[in-house]
Formats: sequence, structure tokens, C-alpha cells
Amino acid sequence: MNSRKIAGLRWYIALLLCLASGLNYFDRQTLSVLAHTIQDELKLTTAHYADITSAFLLSYTIMYAVCGRLVDRLGTRRSFTIFVSGWSVANMLHGLAQSAAHFMGFRFLLGATEAAHFPAGIRAVTEWFPMRDRAMAVGIFNAGTAVGAALAAPMVSWIALTWGWRSAFVAGGVLGLLWVAVWAVIYQLPRQHRWLGAEELNLIESGAPPEAAGTPPPTIPIRQLLGVREVWGCVLARAFTDPISFFFVFWTPKYLQEARGFDLASIGKYSWIPFAVLAIGNIAGGWIPTALMRRGWSHNRARKTVMGVATAMIPVCCIAVTRVPGPAMALTLISVAMFFHAAWQNITLPAEVFPPHVVGSVTGMAGAIGGLCGVLSQQGIGWTVQNQSYTPVFLGMMVLYPVAFASVCLFIRQLGHERKFAT
Repeated sequence: MNSRKIAGLRWYIALLLCLASGLNYFDRQTLSVLAHTIQDELKLTTAHYADITSAFLLSYTIMYAVCGRLVDRLGTRRSFTIFVSGWSVANMLHGLAQSAAHFMGFRFLLGATEAAHFPAGIRAVTEWFPMRDRAMAVGIFNAGTAVGAALAAPMVSWIALTWGWRSAFVAGGVLGLLWVAVWAVIYQLPRQHRWLGAEELNLIESGAPPEAAGTPPPTIPIRQLLGVREVWGCVLARAFTDPISFFFVFWTPKYLQEARGFDLASIGKYSWIPFAVLAIGNIAGGWIPTALMRRGWSHNRARKTVMGVATAMIPVCCIAVTRVPGPAMALTLISVAMFFHAAWQNITLPAEVFPPHVVGSVTGMAGAIGGLCGVLSQQGIGWTVQNQSYTPVFLGMMVLYPVAFASVCLFIRQLGHERKFAT
């Protein structure tokens, strides 16, 4: 039996979650990479594109809150199995689209099924990692979003140029269904996992709430969660920073094409760079606080220091990108901004404050509010870009992060200490 145990199994689970994030964002980014090509072929306007992205965010917002509760009820394993299968099929349906209305419908379905990803992923991290490792684990999990977006640029461009843009949507869906098959074989709760050694199980459960030891507490009512100040810190952080995330994902390839003169081949060659840097930022956002904690820093001080530095740097990049004349420098500044955006790690906050049995619900509420702000921002970005330019968008982004950081400091005074609930 001992020969069947896998040392460091929790980090393999993190890599599996990272791969799911990669597929999630590969599917999202497929449309972004192909937007200019599809618009030309189907005669769609920039306003149509904003409507299509808003359709995704509308269902994503509604289902994010619902999926948070569903994940807490269904559990991590079943949630990922159901929803990754769903978004893979939804992505393949994009290959049938003939109009803006078709894209809006398929995008709405994609948003509804992708919404469970982050609540389920954050819950998986709290199930498999002790508090000290959660920032790093979430960094690995979230790095997949950037890796998927980075790979989407060259892979989708190549597939589209070789077999047509419709084939790119089908390819992403097939990869998702293959991941589901692997997930069904590998994932179990730590205490139930046949490949997990006793020593690592003890580490995972060190200081853990009763759920990890096999006695699940009852679901906490939403009205009770709304009375907790730390919940509002998580919610406000997402409200102010998610619109920036959606801008980077949905609009960066379009910005490079429309404002900086990139064609589809150039997008394939260069637009992966900001997303690769984004992945590095996700890892750095987990690794740097962990390294500081090993030097004796408190969890709270380490995380908020990294968040503070990122908050200071993003506005500098946003101002500079509106002033530089060359495309190479613009690409560099966007990459730097995306690095610090990732290092801020807004989705990590619930795992640093709450026990596993409420993480899905809190992540769902925060993501729903963030998605609502994303819907509104997509309409504003679409109008601004079509009638003015990208400059006001970048200038608006520079204000959001200082407000988000102030909200976290006000409502979450101690990161790294789980909020207890009466059961």
C-alpha cells in the first residue's frame, strides 16, 4: 500500500486545478483572439462585440452566486464534473454561430457554466491545503487562467488560419471533455484519497475546521454571511478589480489590433506575451508572501505588502500606455500591468479568511457582484472605444485598484485567520 502513496499529492491537485483554469480561459479567449476576424466575416460592429461579451457576463454574474451555493452543496468533485462538461459543450456550439444573436446565446450558455469554476477551485484549495500554503496554491490554480489565455493566442490563430475559425471553438471543447475524464479518476477529498499518505494528510488537516476531519457543518445562511464585515471586503475587492480582469481578457487582443496595428498573424505571435506575464504574476503573488512568511512576517503583513506594491504600480502602467507611441512599448506596459494585476490575487481572499464550508458561497457572492460590475463596464468600454478611444478606459482603470485596496484594509483587518461560525 505504501508504494501507492504519492508524495506531495496536494501539489498535483493544484496542477490539475491549474489545467482546468487554463481550459476555462482558453475557451473564453478564443472569441477575443478571433473577434476581429469574425467581425469582418459576419459584419459585426464593436457595439455587437460589447453585447456578446455582456451576454457572457450577464449569465456569469447570475450563476456565479448560484454556483457558489451549489458548489457548497454538491461538493468539489461533482461540481467540476458537471460544469466543465457543460462549458466544453457550450464552447463547441460557438462553431455553429452565424450572427450576433447566435454568439450572444452561446456566450450566455458559456458564462452560465463557467461560473462554477472559481468557487469550486477555491473550495478545492481549502480542502487540500493548510492556511500557510493557500496563497501559493491559489496562485498556481489561478495561473492557469493566464496560461490558457496565452496559449489561446498562437493556438487559436494557427487553427483558424489552417482550418477556419469555427474549428478553434470545437478544439477547446474537446480538450475540456478530456480533462473531465482525468478529473473523475483523480479527485477525492484528502481523507478519502487512496494515494495520500498519512503524513501529508496530517499536514493538510493541521488547524483545519471540522469539515476536513469528516464532520461537515451546516450551510451558513446568506443573511448571516451578509452581516460579516470580511465578506464585504471580499465582495468589494472583486467589484472594483473584476472589470479590469474582463478588460484584459476580452479587449487586449482587440486593442493591439485596433489601436496598435496588429494583424491576426501578429496576434498569434505576440499577444500571448501579456498573458504569459500574467501567469508569472499569479505565481509571484503566491510565492512572494510565502517567502516573506518564512522570514517571520505575518500572513496579513506579507499579503497586504504585495497588494500595496501592485496597487501603486498599476496606475503608473495605465498612464504610461496611453502616452507611448510604439506598439512594442505598449505591449510591454500592458504586460507589466497584468503582472501586478495577477499578483494582487483578489480571488485568494475568501480562502485566507473563511473555512471550506463557506468559501464557495462567499466566492460566489463576490464573483456575482464582480460580474455585475463587469457587465456594466463592458457596455461602457464598448461605447467609449467606438466613440472615443481606449485612453479613457486605461485612465479609469488606474482609479479602481487604490479603492479596492482601501476596501480590503478597511473590512479585512487580518488575513490568515479563519472566521469562525457558530454551528
